[in-house]
Amino acid sequence: MKPHQKLNAWIDSFRLVKTLYELTNTYPPEEKFGLISQIRRAAVSVPVNIAEGAARKGEKEFIHFLHVALGSLTELDALILLSRDLEFISDEQATLLIEEMDTIGKMIYGLIKKIESEI
Repeated sequence: MKPHQKLNAWIDSFRLVKTLYELTNTYPPEEKFGLISQIRRAAVSVPVNIAEGAARKGEKEFIHFLHVALGSLTELDALILLSRDLEFISDEQATLLIEEMDTIGKMIYGLIKKIESEI
């Protein structure tokens, strides 16, 4: 198992990607190159940046990639709210997704603080 695959932030964000792929399959087909694409790219960016950062040699580089992952979560938050307002997803779905993203964000932030304390 690769080091990033042991991180809860990576595990949960990877699961979130799969959830969002399934959910966006229910969006209107005309959103394929719009909102669906944006959501999927932002979601994929989170575990990918965690993995890339974990593969880097230095802690400062890892922290940089973790910050990129946090930025992608923030982008995803806005896209989920827009999806809710456009009525592509329910209020309940949006709330659950945002809670999950907040949890992942806290894990990433905690990882940043842990690495910073070790530098």
